[in-house]
Amino acid sequence: MTRPTTGPHVNHVVLTVRDIEASHHFYSDLLGFERCGVYEGDNCPTAMWFYRGSPESHHDFALVQADAADTVPPHTGWPGFFPAGVTGLNHMAIGYGSREEWLDRLHHLRDQGVEFIVRGNHGMTRSAYIQDPDGHGIEVLYEVPSEMWEGDVNAALSFFEHVAPEDALTDDAEYERFG
Repeated sequence: MTRPTTGPHVNHVVLTVRDIEASHHFYSDLLGFERCGVYEGDNCPTAMWFYRGSPESHHDFALVQADAADTVPPHTGWPGFFPAGVTGLNHMAIGYGSREEWLDRLHHLRDQGVEFIVRGNHGMTRSAYIQDPDGHGIEVLYEVPSEMWEGDVNAALSFFEHVAPEDALTDDAEYERFG
């Protein structure tokens, strides 16, 4: 079956991790992804596991166990949106299909002791920023209805409203309209 042309898109991300078992727990038990495959080729000196959020995808991301992981210094944590003196993956966004599903996931994360580094409302998403066991930034989000942001995508992308920590598990569904 041929897919319609939609233009370029990000197909998947691969993260190198220090402890693949700890990362597996984070991405499967805490965020809800299914491990759908394990690399079994001869040219893989460590472990590479594949994950997906739905059966329609072959995989959304993969984890690779760092070779000589015991010599890799621990990451100091997600440096935030605008880090000084570092390059690399800033954060990976993981979306949930509905506001209710997203709020349920936030409650689950908080119940499991996951710290919300930032909780905020963008013009096109409601988001909580956390980090995985290796300090990779993870944005946990749901998308607001497109009619709220499609009139001025740039304004929606530039909008950010902090949510107070005591309100992190709530969402009023009063969306800002752009354009």
